[in-house]
Amino acid sequence: MSPHIAVLVPCYNEEAAIAKVVRDFRAALPEAIIYVYDNNSRDHTVEVARAAGAVVRTEPRQGKGNVVRRMFADIEADIYVLVDGDDTYDAGAAPRMVQVMRETGCDLLTACRIHTDAAAYRPGHVLGNQLLTGLTAWLFSVRLPDMLSGYRVFSRRFVKSFPFTAEGFAIETELTVHAVRLLMPMESMETCYKERPVGSVSKLNTWRDGFRILNAIGHLVREERPLIFFSVLFAILALLSVLIAVPVVHEFVQTGQVPRLPTAILATGLMLLAFLSLTCGLILDTVTRGRWEQKRMAYLAMPGPGEKA
Repeated sequence: MSPHIAVLVPCYNEEAAIAKVVRDFRAALPEAIIYVYDNNSRDHTVEVARAAGAVVRTEPRQGKGNVVRRMFADIEADIYVLVDGDDTYDAGAAPRMVQVMRETGCDLLTACRIHTDAAAYRPGHVLGNQLLTGLTAWLFSVRLPDMLSGYRVFSRRFVKSFPFTAEGFAIETELTVHAVRLLMPMESMETCYKERPVGSVSKLNTWRDGFRILNAIGHLVREERPLIFFSVLFAILALLSVLIAVPVVHEFVQTGQVPRLPTAILATGLMLLAFLSLTCGLILDTVTRGRWEQKRMAYLAMPGPGEKA
């Protein structure tokens, strides 16, 4: 029995590109249903997508993360293909991606972008992607060449076990970290990446969205790796305390007096805060492990790709 495949296309002002995206994916995956979720577009994206044959719905809360969250909640399928509506990704790779997912039993397959046109993938975006991918790889042991790709295939158990909170472009980071933390099998595949069609404008702001993704990574470290987060805070506070206390202790050893009492109190307070932070990290690490076990059990309770429910 063939799996039920859903193609999910979040959209905002993509009148120039959405019709071709829908047509290309209908040709590549004729058995799939194409869902276009409009995010308050001010052009004719909705009308164009509907005329092209997509199932069109709307999400009033602005931000890609909000749209993907709504899609994952609303749509029932066995395999989900998530792609941006800007016609920069290769629809022809979708059947091969779905096939690899079914053959390998992975829960997340990411299309790693290969571009030949400099205009398709701006140097600032390339550098930002490399920095953020490297940082996330270091913090969460992620082995993924293109963490910020907007072209992915998910299993049902990934989608229905994903309680994410991101609202904007940080969604890609959270998707990856969710898979890593639950020890899900993941695969990646190189696909072509091309320039946007004339009339389509990127909504990604290199600096603004880069800082938002950094903030999301920090939030995920605090939530998923609290011992690391609070240990870093412990080290900073302890170092400041020692630096402030050194001259006070030196003066006490020489004179037997503590004339700078406020400085001594400040150093003591910082060291107390440092150990309080470390204690919080140890406690929250235990709590996080309990939450991880619950999420892992919920994930394992659902059938994987190719399995019967």
